[in-house]
Amino acid sequence: MSGDDDSSGWQLTESDPGVFTELLKTLGVPLIFDDLYSLDPDTLATLQPLHALIFLFKYISPSGSSAPLPSAGTPDPDFAGFFAHQTVNNACATLAVLNALGNLPLPSTATPDFAQLMSFAEPLDPASRGYVVTSADWLRAAHNALSPPAAISLDGLGLDPGEKEDAYHFVVYVPVGGALYELDGLKEHAVRHGGWDGRAEGWVGTARDVVETRIGTYPEGALEFSLLALRDDPLPALQAQLWQAQHSGDHAIASELLATLDAENTKRERWAFENSLRRHNHLGLLHALLLALARSGKLTPAVDAARTKGREMREMRQKLRKGGS
Repeated sequence: MSGDDDSSGWQLTESDPGVFTELLKTLGVPLIFDDLYSLDPDTLATLQPLHALIFLFKYISPSGSSAPLPSAGTPDPDFAGFFAHQTVNNACATLAVLNALGNLPLPSTATPDFAQLMSFAEPLDPASRGYVVTSADWLRAAHNALSPPAAISLDGLGLDPGEKEDAYHFVVYVPVGGALYELDGLKEHAVRHGGWDGRAEGWVGTARDVVETRIGTYPEGALEFSLLALRDDPLPALQAQLWQAQHSGDHAIASELLATLDAENTKRERWAFENSLRRHNHLGLLHALLLALARSGKLTPAVDAARTKGREMREMRQKLRKGGS
């Protein structure tokens, strides 16, 4: 969950496949994350094999609402897989990644730091695992590398409590021992959502039902969530298929594979560019833009317009909250 208190140096992280895939590269894990815009069977089939889903949603504190929060699944205190609690704010993105990876075989390409961390944490209880994970300086540095500290404060703007920034949280859906589990670092136990006997889609079909039910608890039209899929990197398989098609003279298939490879490589280039922007300090540019606006006499009108827009957006969010209560 995101928040300003008790972050222990962990910064907020975007729900972006490029950010999460870069973290996997830092850990030495040859997998990638992709955005999931649809949960229909055809879309999910194109991403197979899938290893886990990471769901981002707007967090509502149980104490902050008089209405009971929807519950699903069964807490499993005897969960035999890897599960770590979230012990500091802002670390939930990286913790979600580790909760997913901890239930997969450790790859031979894993970095020594990552392999040692997982080996040390594996026999511990969930709370102790959480402390071990969030105490790893190198992991916090990798996490913060793509989420630089916020340089702009909203203090002093007269915003109501809770209006400064909505809190969002990451949870994992992963198959373990023949059942779908939800791993939420803010919950005491892993949550079991049942098996998938007889379903052609396997665990992904059960996960779709659970996620769609959860999305259905939000007001109609709400866009306060996103879904990432942890999957095999498709590049090696595509390159092997292309080589085979070219050497067998199947030019039609080779042309299709080249187009798919080009799209994948373009996506990686976009990720690299966006990550470079995240690493860059834009304060100098911001200062120059504000100075230019002030000299041209356009700064005050721009500030007034921004205040009006901000007030309208806050009013709209309050209406949505009332409509969803």
